[in-house]
Amino acid sequence: MIPTSRPTDPSAAAHERVYRTLRMQVMHGEIMPGASLTLRGIGKQFDVSMTPAREAVRRLVAEGALFLSSSGRVSTPELSNERIEELAALRAMLEPELASRALPRAHFALIERLETINQAVSQMVARHDAIGYIRMNLEFHRTLYLRAQAPAMLMMTETVWLQMGPTMRALYGRLNRKEPPPHHRLILSALKAGDEPGLRLAVRADVTQGLRLLRG
Repeated sequence: MIPTSRPTDPSAAAHERVYRTLRMQVMHGEIMPGASLTLRGIGKQFDVSMTPAREAVRRLVAEGALFLSSSGRVSTPELSNERIEELAALRAMLEPELASRALPRAHFALIERLETINQAVSQMVARHDAIGYIRMNLEFHRTLYLRAQAPAMLMMTETVWLQMGPTMRALYGRLNRKEPPPHHRLILSALKAGDEPGLRLAVRADVTQGLRLLRG
């Protein structure tokens, strides 16, 4: 007897859609720090019932993307200076290691792709598009780190990005940035030269340079 596949659970599919979309919105800074979210509002936004909205929020709270107060209020995190320093330290540890592991697989096609993404980063800076800037900046790093073939380490890194998203938006939203990140050029140069120490240094500088600006 040929087994039949189970029908897709509509509630599970709705929950996954809400989770993934909200997660990306938080990571890219589309929601400002301290912004309140309600299950009713999420349900209305995504045209889903309370159950998938609740499950999506539960997962995002567990990842640190959302904060649940003792009174039950759900909001995006407002990071203290200490928390910002902790997350920046994690980036400084994880991301140079990911870049180092990616270096042996950093062939011409990857470098060409990174150069294209970096051009998009520059365009977002020119447009003063804070959300677009964060999105393309993270895409630059993710595209490189995927070549590391270290999924657990990349997952930890994305969790850090997720927690910092709203705060990064608040920062870039008030900065009058006119130039793209200078360290991206150093990262590309190190990749082309196969310079592992230079690559680590450039990535570490890139992911920590905004720390003094983020600290209130």
